[in-house]
Amino acid sequence: MLKDKAVASLGQQTLLMPAWITAALAANDRLKLYLSLTQAAAQHAHKPEDSIGNWSQELARAGLRDAGWTQDLVRHAYNDEGMLVLSHMPQLLQALCEDLQIMARPVVDGGMVKDASGFEQRRNHWLELLQSMHDHEGLTQEALTALTHGERKAGDSFHLLVMDLHKQINALASSVATENLDGAHVWNIQKDDRALVRAFMRGLHRTAPLKFNHPGLDTAVTRDGKRLLIQNDIGTNDAHVLVIEVEEQTIRLTYSDLHPPRFKFFQSLLENAGFVWKVSEPVISRDLNEGKPYTVGIATLQAADQTALEQGLEDIASRIVFVIDWNRARKRLQMFVSKAQAISILEHTSEHRWGHMGWLLAGGENLVYDTMEAVGSDTFRIGERLDAVLGETGARAFLIELLRNCSELLQQQQPLTLVQDKARLLLGRVLQQRHVEFDLLAEHAAFCHALAQTLCDVLTQGCNGHCDQVVQRAKNWEHRADHLLATARQRAERQPHWRAVVDLLVQADNVADALEESAFIYTLTLVEPINGLPPSVMEVLGKLADTTLVAIQDLVKAIEIARLLDAGIDTTDSDAFLQILWRMLRAERLCDDLLRTARQHIVQTLHAQPAAMLLATELATTIEGASDALVATGYALRQMAFLKTGVPA
Repeated sequence: MLKDKAVASLGQQTLLMPAWITAALAANDRLKLYLSLTQAAAQHAHKPEDSIGNWSQELARAGLRDAGWTQDLVRHAYNDEGMLVLSHMPQLLQALCEDLQIMARPVVDGGMVKDASGFEQRRNHWLELLQSMHDHEGLTQEALTALTHGERKAGDSFHLLVMDLHKQINALASSVATENLDGAHVWNIQKDDRALVRAFMRGLHRTAPLKFNHPGLDTAVTRDGKRLLIQNDIGTNDAHVLVIEVEEQTIRLTYSDLHPPRFKFFQSLLENAGFVWKVSEPVISRDLNEGKPYTVGIATLQAADQTALEQGLEDIASRIVFVIDWNRARKRLQMFVSKAQAISILEHTSEHRWGHMGWLLAGGENLVYDTMEAVGSDTFRIGERLDAVLGETGARAFLIELLRNCSELLQQQQPLTLVQDKARLLLGRVLQQRHVEFDLLAEHAAFCHALAQTLCDVLTQGCNGHCDQVVQRAKNWEHRADHLLATARQRAERQPHWRAVVDLLVQADNVADALEESAFIYTLTLVEPINGLPPSVMEVLGKLADTTLVAIQDLVKAIEIARLLDAGIDTTDSDAFLQILWRMLRAERLCDDLLRTARQHIVQTLHAQPAAMLLATELATTIEGASDALVATGYALRQMAFLKTGVPA
C-alpha cells in the first residue's frame, strides 16, 4: 500500500503529484514488461521447441525479481483450440489492473491535463475489460491483439493507452520539476515561503541524526493557492502521515497514526510546544492498513509574528524523529518495566534529545538481556523483568541512562562492543547501589504505620458510625502487607540475600496482623450488649496503641538509616540506628507494663460483664502482641544491617 493514499485521505492531494509521477513511471516499466512477457508466452505456445530466453535482468530492473509467477508465465504457456492458456493469468490480470490505475492517476486525477476525461474513459474501459477476462481460462487471439498491438489504425489497445499515458506523464514531470531546498523537495513555492521551509528543515536536521540509518523524514513542499503545504514521510506505515498547512500566521497540522499510544505521545510533544489539538474518532479507510482503524487529529498554532511562525515549524520538525519506530521501542521496553514506565522513559529521552533508535540499533531488548546475563545469574534469570530485581525506580533510571549511552556513543560512531561494555558497567553500578529490599521493607512498615494510626484514632475518637469501613480499610492494608511478604519469599527462592528480608518481614507481618485484629476487636466492643468500654480502660488501651505507633515510627526511621549503611559506616548513622533499636526495646517493655495496668482496670470495672471483660482483655493482649513482634522485627533489621556492613552479628 502506498503512503500517498493516506495523504490523499487527509485532503492534501496537491502534494502528491511528484510521488504520483514517480510511481506512474515505475508502473509504466512494469506494464510494458507484462505485455512483453505475454507476447513471449504466445510465441512459446506456438513454438514450444524455441528457447524462452532469460528475463531475470528485465524483471530485476522493473522490481519484479520476487514475483515468482512472472518466471512461469512464459515457460508454462500453451495453446488450447486457439486460446492462449497462461498458468498465472489471474495474477497477470490483477497486475495489469493495478498498474494501469497507478499510471493513469496523475493524468486523470491530478487536475493538470486538459483531456483528462478522455483518458479516464479509456482507463475505465480497459479496467472493465480486464475484469471480465477473469472468467476465462486464457486469452483469445482477439483479446491478445487488443492488449498488445501498437497500430492506431487498428483501433485503441491497452498498449496504446500505456504509450499515450507515458507521453502525458513525461510532460507532467517537466512541469512539476522539483528543487532541493535544504533537503526538502519543493515546487511551485513563492519567495516568502523559502524562510518557512528553511525553518522546518532546520528543526528536522537538528534531530534527524537520532534516527541513524532508519528510513523516513523525507519532506515535500508545495503551494496550493493561499496555503503552503508540507508533507513529511514519517516511516513505512500506510496511515502514519503528517501534513502541515501554513496560511498567513496559522499552522495547521494533520496527523494520522495506527497506534493510539503513539498518537497521544506525539500529541503531548506538540502540546508542550503550544499547539492545540482536535482529535476525531478512529477512522477506517478500506484501502489503508487492511481496513484497520487509525486516529486522525489536527493541531493548530496561531503565531503572533513571523518569528513565532518559523519557530512553530521548527518545533514540529524537531519532534518528528521521536515517533519513528516509537511503538517498537515501547513494546521492547515493556519487557522490563510497565507500559506506563515505558512511555515515561520514551518521553524523558525525547525531552532530552536522546531518542530511542540508538538503543534499538544497539540490540534493544537483547542488549539488556545480554547485560543482565553477563552481570550475574545469581541476580537475574533470563526473561525476567528488570523492575522485579531493581524495583520500578531503579529499572527506569537504568534504562534511561542506557538509552542515553546508546544514542551518544553510536552518534560518535563508537563500536558496539563499547556500548555493551558501558551497559555492563552501568548495570553493575546500579546493582551495587540498589536498595530494592529496603524499598519493600519501607512499604511494609508504611502499612503497619497506617494500621497503628487508624487504631489510635478509633480508640480516641470512635468510629463515628463507620465501623464497617474501618474494618475493611484495615483488612485491605493487612492484605497488601501480606503480598509484600509473598513477593520477598519468591525472590528469596533465587536470590539468597533476600532470605534475611523474609525473616524480617515474617515478624513485621505479625505486627500488621495484630494491629488489624485489634481494630476489628475494638469494633466488637461498640455493639450490643457491651456498647463501649469504661474510660479508664480506654485510656490505658490508648496508651498501648500510642506507644506501639511511636515504635513503628522508629522502625520506619531505622529502615531508612539501614538502607544507607555500608562497609565504610559512619559512626553518627550507626549510633542513631542503635539508639532507635534501643527505643523500640524500651517501648516493648513499656507495653508489658501497660498491659498489666490494663488488666487491672478491666478486672476492676468489668468483672460483672464477662463478654466485655473477655473482649477488652483480648484487645489489650493483641495490641501488646504487636509490640512484641516489633522487637523481633528490630532484631531482624539489626541482623540485616550487620550483614550489609560486613560486621559479625
